[in-house]
Amino acid sequence: MVQAKSFVRLFIAWVSVALFLILGGKWMAALNSHRAALGLFVWLFTIIVWVAFGVVHEAEELAEMLGEPFGTLILTLSIVIIEVALISAVMLGTSGATTLARDTMFSVVMIVLNGVVGLGLLVGGIRHHEQAFNLQGASAYLAVIIPLTTIALVLPRFTTSTPDGSLTTFQSVAFSILTIVLYGLFLWLQTGRHRGYFVAPSASDAAPPQVSPAPKLRRGKLTPHVAMLLINILPIVILSKSLAKVLDHGIAASGAPPALGGIIIAMLVFTPEGVSALIAIRGDQLTRAINLCLGSVASTVGLTLPAMLAIGLYTRQTVVLGLPPASIALLVATLILSILTFTGWRTTMLEGAVHLSMFAIFLVLVFSP
Repeated sequence: MVQAKSFVRLFIAWVSVALFLILGGKWMAALNSHRAALGLFVWLFTIIVWVAFGVVHEAEELAEMLGEPFGTLILTLSIVIIEVALISAVMLGTSGATTLARDTMFSVVMIVLNGVVGLGLLVGGIRHHEQAFNLQGASAYLAVIIPLTTIALVLPRFTTSTPDGSLTTFQSVAFSILTIVLYGLFLWLQTGRHRGYFVAPSASDAAPPQVSPAPKLRRGKLTPHVAMLLINILPIVILSKSLAKVLDHGIAASGAPPALGGIIIAMLVFTPEGVSALIAIRGDQLTRAINLCLGSVASTVGLTLPAMLAIGLYTRQTVVLGLPPASIALLVATLILSILTFTGWRTTMLEGAVHLSMFAIFLVLVFSP
C-alpha cells in the first residue's frame, strides 16, 4: 500500500515536471489572470508539499535503519536542500528579492521555535501532563542556534560597513566560513562522541541515555531508500523555479508584505517535518520532536546563510540579512524563552501556551510591522 502511494505520488510529480518544462513558459505568460495565477500556485504548492511528505517517509525509513541521530539529520538536511532550492530560484529569477533569505530564515525560526514547539508542548501537555526529554541534546542545539541566528540575522543590522543590513564581500566570506565551521563541528559531535545527547533519556533519571549500537547494514538495503529520497527531492527542486515566479508575481500584484514570501517558503518546506514532530510529541517521543525542530532551525541557518551569500556574491545581488528592530526584539525574546523551556527535564502546557503567544505576535508584526 505504501509503495503504491509512493508510486502514484512520484508519477504525478514527474508528470507535473514534464508539463511545466513543456508548457511552463506559456503558463507563466498568463499570470496576469488572477484565476490562472491562483490555480498554478495551488497546483505547485500542493505537489511540492505532497512530494515533501515522500521525502519525510524515505528519511524515516533510513532513520529506522541508521538509528538516531542520523535519521533526523538526514531529514533536516533534505528539507534544507529544498528550502535553499526555493530561495535560490526566487533570487535568481528576480533582482528584487533582497530580503527573501532573511525573511525565510526568520520565519523558520519563528514557526518552529514558537509555532510547532508551542502547539506540540500544548498538545503533549494535555495528553501526557509532563514530558521528559534529553536536556543535554536540547542545550547543545541552543548553544549552536543562538550564535548562528545572531551572526545571520542580528549582527548585519549593527555593522557600519553597509547602511542597509547587508554585508561586505569580506564579511560575507568570513561569516560563511565561520557558520559552516560551527555547524560542521556540531554535526561531528552530534554523530560522534556526543551521540548519546540526542537519544531519548532512560527511564531512570540517574541512568545515562542508552545509545543503540549502529546496525551493520548492507549497501543493498540502503541504496533503494537513498535513491527514492533523491527521486523525491529532484522534482521539488525543478518545480521550485516555476513556484518562485508565481509567488513573486502574486505578492507584487496583491500588495502583500514582502515577508509573506519567506513565510510561505518556510511553511512549504517545514510542513511535513512539523507534522512528524507533532506526531512524535503525541506519542510521547519529545526527544525526537526536539531533534526535528531544533535540528531544522540549526541546519536552516547554518546552511542557508552561506548558500545565499554565495549566490549574492556570484550574481552581485545585495542580500539584506539584518532584521528590523521589532523583529530583533522578538527573536531575542524567543531565544530566551527557548532557553527557559529547555533547561528543565520536563515540559508542561504552560510553555506551549507562551510559545504560541509569541507566534501570534510574529504573525501580527508581519501584517502590521
